[in-house]
Amino acid sequence: MNDNKQTRFILVVLTIAFALLAAAFSLDLFGKPAPVHQLPLVDTELLKTETWRRSYADLVSSKAELDAFDCYACHEQGKKQVLKYDDKQQLVIPDEHSDIVMGHGTHGRNNNCFNCHDDSNLLQLQPRDGRALKFEQSTMLCGSCHGPTYRDWEAGMHGRTSGYWNRTKEGADKGDFDGPFKKQDCVNCHNPHSPKFPGRQPAPPPNYLREKHDTPESAQTSH
Repeated sequence: MNDNKQTRFILVVLTIAFALLAAAFSLDLFGKPAPVHQLPLVDTELLKTETWRRSYADLVSSKAELDAFDCYACHEQGKKQVLKYDDKQQLVIPDEHSDIVMGHGTHGRNNNCFNCHDDSNLLQLQPRDGRALKFEQSTMLCGSCHGPTYRDWEAGMHGRTSGYWNRTKEGADKGDFDGPFKKQDCVNCHNPHSPKFPGRQPAPPPNYLREKHDTPESAQTSH
């Protein structure tokens, strides 16, 4: 009998305790947790993987509009082109090409169309060694002057290579890769008339999984 009374007493006490806890939680007597701040979303521009420019070769492969490269739609074919300069020997850009900004180097000596374009055949490029190159071979034209950079590009140390990373020497010798890859042309990143690469907004650092509160320790380690 005593055991039954003791059991009933314990159950009553537990019931009252749980009821009091439930009331305390419902009345929020223990205080509210610190508000969780909404993490800012990453700018979608930083998530894009395509290059900021498209080369002529890319346009051809995607069957894009190529009217802008049809020089002889306006120029007379077979007629040698002549450049005009002002009294300060600065190249005069025709109104038809007013969108072109000449800035190839800081000294201005490269601001000459026919350093790269063939004045006798506007559909060709002409490197310093006398070869005739097509527009889609523009990287070879760049390499004719920028030799060290071109060698770095060939080795994959300059520019950007897209595709699969796992490419062993044995697989490369056989032409057997784990997946396709592509070396971007110089003009995918550099405007050939003004090659200086434009600045870009850096991507933000990663967010913490849990909200980080400012403490003396975190302030010292956050720099």
